[in-house]
Amino acid sequence: MAEPILKWAGGKRQLLDELYARFPATYGRYHEPFVGGGAVFFDLEPSAATVNDANPRLVNFYERVRDDPEALIERLESFDDPDADPDPDLPHAEETARGRDVESYYYQQRARFNRRPYEGEFDPLEEAALLLYLNRTCYNGLYRENADGGFNVPVGRYANPDWVQRDRIRRASDALADATVRNGDFDYVLDAAEPGDLVYFDPPYEPMSATASFNEYSAEGFDREDQRRLLDVAGALDEAGVWVVLSNSGVMNEPYAEAGFRVDREGATRAINSDAGNRDEVDEIVATNVPPSERRAAGQRDLAEF
Repeated sequence: MAEPILKWAGGKRQLLDELYARFPATYGRYHEPFVGGGAVFFDLEPSAATVNDANPRLVNFYERVRDDPEALIERLESFDDPDADPDPDLPHAEETARGRDVESYYYQQRARFNRRPYEGEFDPLEEAALLLYLNRTCYNGLYRENADGGFNVPVGRYANPDWVQRDRIRRASDALADATVRNGDFDYVLDAAEPGDLVYFDPPYEPMSATASFNEYSAEGFDREDQRRLLDVAGALDEAGVWVVLSNSGVMNEPYAEAGFRVDREGATRAINSDAGNRDEVDEIVATNVPPSERRAAGQRDLAEF
């Protein structure tokens, strides 16, 4: 079984059983418009799929995992310990593009990652390797950008960080072999999904209190209008005979219930939080148009296809 390679906020590994309990027993092609860390996709390993994300660096990473796994592993093996001295043969060995001192090898690679889109010829393999290296050595596995789009997470403290991830890359490459990887808007599924296909939506959202209203809801990079568009897309897929499963903040309970979806509340623990004491259970929903009579049997892991 493949596993996620990257640590990614909002990952759904802890909700897999609850999600699968609402999947149809059989379906055609699988579509995941907000793939993120890919917890569901890699666990399912569907034989025919589309995956999409709005983050171009994440999409490039999955393309390299799919198409060049051994070259990616070799590039990762060339990286040094995050606390080592900067490499004098690489850019930003002494200071960042903004003139700040570079304290260690980690901060040199962070500076390189942040300047790659603006300096020299773009190397998609190096971009992918830097993303995984930083993800596996930064503080708490966060992916966070500042207002200028720069990755700004400090170095983490790990005894033996594994940034190469050989086995996970190879298994993930196999899982992605027949998948279409996209970098665009989630509404592509209106054209890509056919009747009998399954679409799983896991949009960006911030857990909200039980008393918060939809009109108060917003998440960085994915606002109220995006949530409304997503609700409309889910409704259009439902009318077209496409199976839909969606996870979201608890504040979206009422809108999906009013649209005719079956909605249940589930508890989810924050997997990534800067405050370890604040990784508590949050309010989350799972909505679906799959009736109980069409759902998978309990404990079923392999899905038959049409």
